[in-house]
Amino acid sequence: MRANYITEASTWASEFSFSVPVTVRFSETDMFGHLNNTVPFTYFEFARIEYLKHLGLMNNWLHESSEKMVVVADLQCDFLKQVFFDESLRINVKMASVGTSSGDIHYMATDAKDEIVFTGRGSIVQINKVTGKGEPWTEEEKSFFVNEFVK
Repeated sequence: MRANYITEASTWASEFSFSVPVTVRFSETDMFGHLNNTVPFTYFEFARIEYLKHLGLMNNWLHESSEKMVVVADLQCDFLKQVFFDESLRINVKMASVGTSSGDIHYMATDAKDEIVFTGRGSIVQINKVTGKGEPWTEEEKSFFVNEFVK
């Protein structure tokens, strides 16, 4: 693989423990039937939100009394194979590293043959809703991610 965030492909791929299924819709393709190059980012968003819900963090941020929320700071996608209309994919998600108020999330999309079709990564940052400044993870929040690392 050519992505600079992947050092050893088979080890990297084996570390994913969460995934969501998606099927490529007609509206997500171009005139040649290929997946439009912007669509993986919506798949990443869907998978990221489901992953954060799975960890038990999303409800905290969505609660009206919460002073914190998570935003995406950057996002990239690396395409490995063509993807077409009506293909079934799995979008795998993992937290690759955790900082003081940020985290680096990695994505791996596989097809029905379990072949990697595209990968991605992005940074999320927990911020204060009022100030817009970074808000450090609590020890409890960090523990959700750490538990993912040791699975």
